[in-house]
Amino acid sequence: MNCKVEKSKISGELVCPPNKSYTHRAVFLASLAKGESIIKNALFSDDTNATIEACKKFGVEIKKLENELVIRNSNQIIQPSTIDASNSGTTIRIASALASLADGKTTLSGDQSLNKRPMQPLLNALESLGAKCSSIEGHPPVTISGKIIGGKVTVPGDISSQFISALLIVAPLSQNEIVLNIEGVLVSKPYLDATIASMKKFGVHVKTDIIYKKYTIPPQTYNATTFTIPSDYSSLALLLSACVLIGDDLKIQITTSELPQADEAFIDILKKVGVDVSINENYISVKSPEKLQGGKFDLNNSPDLLPPLSILALKTKNSIKIFNIKHARYKETDRISIIGRELQKFGIGIEEKEDGLILHPVEEPTGANLNSENDHRLFMAFCIAGMYVGNCSVSDPESVDISYPNFIEELVSVGGKIKLSHKEL
Repeated sequence: MNCKVEKSKISGELVCPPNKSYTHRAVFLASLAKGESIIKNALFSDDTNATIEACKKFGVEIKKLENELVIRNSNQIIQPSTIDASNSGTTIRIASALASLADGKTTLSGDQSLNKRPMQPLLNALESLGAKCSSIEGHPPVTISGKIIGGKVTVPGDISSQFISALLIVAPLSQNEIVLNIEGVLVSKPYLDATIASMKKFGVHVKTDIIYKKYTIPPQTYNATTFTIPSDYSSLALLLSACVLIGDDLKIQITTSELPQADEAFIDILKKVGVDVSINENYISVKSPEKLQGGKFDLNNSPDLLPPLSILALKTKNSIKIFNIKHARYKETDRISIIGRELQKFGIGIEEKEDGLILHPVEEPTGANLNSENDHRLFMAFCIAGMYVGNCSVSDPESVDISYPNFIEELVSVGGKIKLSHKEL
């Protein structure tokens, strides 16, 4: 399916959706906790629904209300099961770790895209801690049997921080203490901080021996709590890029929190390229110059900022260099390659590097047919770019169900010109 996108100006007010990463973590941690937890302001999307269904398969009681979840694991036992993680990397990686707490075999798989994503570093780590694992050449489907018992484990940090987060979450429930060593340079560091902060909310503490290199987790018990999910700065970055490119007095409502978020860095990036950012109580708005500055940006800790930052090249007077982001090739798609391929259609000059992109400005971008490869963040970024350029089409609008199900409807409500299946929304 494609959608037609025309030049637009958007104004009014939007509400930033809840954070996907924290919803995943809160659901998994509540599923391991003693007592009944309440997750407020939860994000309900395809990815988080995959986590909710996985935890139900593990034997956890989950009641879904309008915008919150009530979660209880009465016997605190993880049951072996068969898990379909759909398109969610976070789900399959953390659920694989939870499976190592069960007596029996659990099989985990996902859709065609997910089954191409790397799992071997996590499986090696679980085996070194006592579990038995198998896979299809290091990719899903995977099977986990036998419990982890603890000990020392080493995990590479240069592919995904999700491997480390998964191990941290199950470590307190191991029979013995776990000492976790991270080999090499850890990517997406703030996501590890998010995991540790979430664990603390449920009463479990992680000892940091060497930050981002070595952690010690003794046996502990998770306790039920009420956890409020903050706004998702990954989605906010996309909305802010829309404000910069096509906004006309648009403001975005956000739910703030002390919980760390990697993509909060986008606010500083906007300031660096010349955008005036205002945060007033629970609202954020921007004022953009006619032309943006370029610059060099290290997105190692915030790979999801690659799409919203890349499309700003449509409005820059200097080049944008994005680097140290090789791990973006292992997301839902190879985002470096696809962004370079598709934005080139506008006339943007592209230099693709192994670890990033250099995007050169274009005087008069032209409309294009853009292929998002069913990647939700690429679809949203390309859709925003299309509303700036006009006369565009973007494939796979249904992909937004992964993280921002109401994206199209909400953009249309503030003036976005998007037509889906020959019918304007």
